[in-house]
Amino acid sequence: MSNQINGSPMAARAVELASTGPARARAGEDRSQPVAATPPADSMRLTGEAAGLQALERSLGAAPAGIDVTKVNALRAALADGSYRIDPEQIATRMLAFEEALQK
Repeated sequence: MSNQINGSPMAARAVELASTGPARARAGEDRSQPVAATPPADSMRLTGEAAGLQALERSLGAAPAGIDVTKVNALRAALADGSYRIDPEQIATRMLAFEEALQK
């Protein structure tokens, strides 16, 4: 004995709409013309606080925070001309001090 499976009535209706619906009618249209872009309809208005925060962010981004620019330029020059010397003792001492500070 076997049962015949015909599918649900909803599935049959979906198949019928897909084969005769508006998408099917557009299938033969000329698609070589570019589609015109529509301008976005979204807009945004900032509050006074948000505008102030944006201005603060721009000013902080422009200025180096706590960086001694003359020292950085001197270090760059020393690296470029090969006169910068590395002190391994000082590096080791500072690494150990850092590790001790992390364990506290």
